[in-house]
Amino acid sequence: MIIDTLGGVRGEAIAGSLPGMPAPSVAGLFDSEVGRQPPRSSHGSVTCMPQPLPHITSIRDFMVFEQHVKNARGRRGLEVPAEWYEGPTFYFTNCAAGVLFPDGIDVPRPSYTSRLDFELELACVIGTGGRNISVDDAEQHIAGFTIYNDWSARDVQRREMAVGLGPSKGKDFAQSLGPHLVTPEELKQLRVGRGRYACAMTCSINGTVVSAGNARDMRWDFAELIAHASQDVALEPGDVLGSGTVGTGCLLELGPDVHRWLEPGDVVAMNIAGIGTLTNRVIDAVT
Repeated sequence: MIIDTLGGVRGEAIAGSLPGMPAPSVAGLFDSEVGRQPPRSSHGSVTCMPQPLPHITSIRDFMVFEQHVKNARGRRGLEVPAEWYEGPTFYFTNCAAGVLFPDGIDVPRPSYTSRLDFELELACVIGTGGRNISVDDAEQHIAGFTIYNDWSARDVQRREMAVGLGPSKGKDFAQSLGPHLVTPEELKQLRVGRGRYACAMTCSINGTVVSAGNARDMRWDFAELIAHASQDVALEPGDVLGSGTVGTGCLLELGPDVHRWLEPGDVVAMNIAGIGTLTNRVIDAVT
């Protein structure tokens, strides 16, 4: 059954909304029956569980936190490009079932990297599709928000992007989303404006907090991201839009004085106020 949980369609609407979503709340979606299905596939010693979100159609990952851009580029002696300030920018990343590692599932460190990093992000999930969605109507297309860890192989990413393409293989191997999908209504106490939420964001490694930021610092809000992404393109129910890394939200920014690159055995726990904690352990590569 297809349920329109958001009550109405704006922009040039696409019929339907995110399949399997109960009304009126989707707060428990990540621990619904969908998330308790038997394992889908197994690769060596790693079992890839069904992603608790029932239908991920794409992942667009933006880069909207100025502090992150300044910190990450500054460590390489680079300035923030003027083009960054002109409007939001995103890339598409892998959302195949075999690279989705929900809360509590171990994440293999790829054999081809020695610089594994986490990225602490807030993501929204589209519930009602649309094309050329206006900024004013965009929030009505949001099913909910979740935590997103955009795992990164920094050595590979740097080489690839020097060519002028990417990110590609440097971010091809793992995506983590969870532990819950929380509706805009359930986050209303943290709403500080159109498409913007004052959600404290932290990340700890092995129990030690290494990163702290706030989603309110996004240069472009989620309504603007949706409007931008839907220009002459249809967004579909199940599309994920990541905010990009919050300031201090990765080891690339923090540097070795704060923490080394991730290694097997490390436990990465991300918390976003109003949503919960997404926890994954890094393990050895699967051969």
